[in-house]
Amino acid sequence: MDEQTFKQQALQFLEKETRFECHAYPCLNDDKGHGFDEHYVYHVAWAVRKINEINPKIHYDISSSLHLCTTLAATIPTKFFDYRKPNLEIPNLLVGRIDISVENLDPVESLSCCHVVEHIGLGRYGDNLDNTGDLKAIQNLKKSAGKHLFFVVPVGIPCVEFNAHRIYSPVYIASLFPEFKCQEFYLIPNNGEKPRVSLIQELNLPYACGCFHFIRENT
Repeated sequence: MDEQTFKQQALQFLEKETRFECHAYPCLNDDKGHGFDEHYVYHVAWAVRKINEINPKIHYDISSSLHLCTTLAATIPTKFFDYRKPNLEIPNLLVGRIDISVENLDPVESLSCCHVVEHIGLGRYGDNLDNTGDLKAIQNLKKSAGKHLFFVVPVGIPCVEFNAHRIYSPVYIASLFPEFKCQEFYLIPNNGEKPRVSLIQELNLPYACGCFHFIRENT
């Protein structure tokens, strides 16, 4: 709604309101539809579904959306590690700190790192500038993942959009994990198309979301 409509409705409502003291708090765009960030809704739903399918005794997460670790903790004991440790208390969830660009976990059965690596080394979250910070993080993720790794990054035409994120070719990402088989590549196009399981290939898209389920070979 526009500002004039808001004012008219506010006056109309106030004339009949007898129970509460009223304060103005304009929300002018919520009548336009149920908008949401496709990447952060669909990738969390994908990861939760896939992790529940394998049903690990404990799941470990590195710095993904808090919606992911808190949702998982409802069904699976979860350990969450972040560069900026959150003040978060949820049953079935343990929280710790890690800098995945310089540290790794002892190998764990089930590990996720979703929409994280593309930021590392760009300084956005208080980390040091490092042009290869993402590659260092990937090396430590590979050391940490004993079997299953759920890995999500922006995919499309490769570039750095400083200091927000990097965008990768899906083929390039797969090449960084030679010790792993890609069990599934789930593509969130972000152009109005529905998310789908897809082939790993070059994409002529400026910005999409690639969700990789890697399984370590010979485990």
